[in-house]
Amino acid sequence: MPDTPPRPYTAVSTPEVDLVLLGGDIGIYALARAFHEKYGITSTVVTRKVAGPVADSSILTTVELGMAASEEDMIAALLQVGRDKAARPGGTRPVLLANADFLVALLAAHRDELGELFHLPLLDDDVLEAVADKATFSQMCSEIGVATPRTVVLDFEGGTAPEVPELDLGWPVVAKASRSSAYNAVSFPGKRKVFEIADRAQLLDLVGRLTEAGYHDRFVVQEMIPGDDTAMLSVTAYVDTQGRVTLLGGAQVLLEEHTPGALGNPAAMFTTDLPEVFEQSVRFLHHSGYRGYANFDVKIDPRDGVGKFFEVNPRIGRNNYYMTAAGANVALPVVADLVEQREMERLVPREEILYSIVPWPLLRRYIIDPDLRTRVREIGKRRTVHPLAYGVEGARRRFYVLAAKMNQVKKFLQHYPRPSADGF
Repeated sequence: MPDTPPRPYTAVSTPEVDLVLLGGDIGIYALARAFHEKYGITSTVVTRKVAGPVADSSILTTVELGMAASEEDMIAALLQVGRDKAARPGGTRPVLLANADFLVALLAAHRDELGELFHLPLLDDDVLEAVADKATFSQMCSEIGVATPRTVVLDFEGGTAPEVPELDLGWPVVAKASRSSAYNAVSFPGKRKVFEIADRAQLLDLVGRLTEAGYHDRFVVQEMIPGDDTAMLSVTAYVDTQGRVTLLGGAQVLLEEHTPGALGNPAAMFTTDLPEVFEQSVRFLHHSGYRGYANFDVKIDPRDGVGKFFEVNPRIGRNNYYMTAAGANVALPVVADLVEQREMERLVPREEILYSIVPWPLLRRYIIDPDLRTRVREIGKRRTVHPLAYGVEGARRRFYVLAAKMNQVKKFLQHYPRPSADGF
């Protein structure tokens, strides 16, 4: 099933809107594309390495720092970009966004100096610390009756191995870092984003490897919620400076990535209405005092039909283009909030679309339910989108998108050659 041809580009350049992005993945390009589609602007991307997702693009300019660049180098580069933009005649104050937890934390740590040059849609420090921690997130959800998987927390504070209690979660269990920003700082053999732990011996082995690697934060161990990738849901939102949820939409995941470093990132999904999950998402956002973009990971538990909230990412998420493609351009709420300083009605997706970074024959292989497969095929015939397949780009970009799809086939055959009942 080929990607649906991109719709005609009609936006006129809007000089009062500008965007600077820190990072260089698919999600960063998707943000640049959303701003370009709506406002016709060329974004500035600051990144250690100009890799395929942001290379050779006509809708952005890049500032490459080199792989050895430190966090201080990133901040210095952003400040220079901000000063350069402010010095231009009629200089526009840009919106500054990142799309990785550790980069969001970096911006927050320098919010005072960056805030003099940029619009910063960031959470307050105390809210960011609370919601970005999966252990604290579960506690906050329980306070307002939002369901989460049963969770046990292992604390590696001080660099010593925690005592592992007897678990009443059943086996296998799922284990993952409580804060990805802290986990990003350590390296060890067999490191994965999410671990499926078959028994107590495997859990003790993981605890030993984390301790030896110098991990000093918390790890959460959670009950395994049954179901494959198609039981997962994604919810994307924006909360303005007055606490209003002005962007809200969601999708049913069809296939997640399965490489160790990207496990759990959606590779294909379709937009759909999720009223109960949306209501709980808004309840959490209001309860926590949230501001800015949010992306929830939820899984429907087949045992009771309830959506169990896994986490909220304090950013828009790598796969945010599904919102823009479905009629809820993600640039609109942040511009209305910070640039135009106006109240806007809540923006929701209007269209059912298939978002996919993998070829249809590969996706079809992993959709086991024949009814779901038929539904997805019909949606895809009407409109299929790939975030990097933007009609204004040139031949080198089109070749890259094709190569990236073929590389996905290779990765899935290596790391997830056939569908499984639990997605591992």
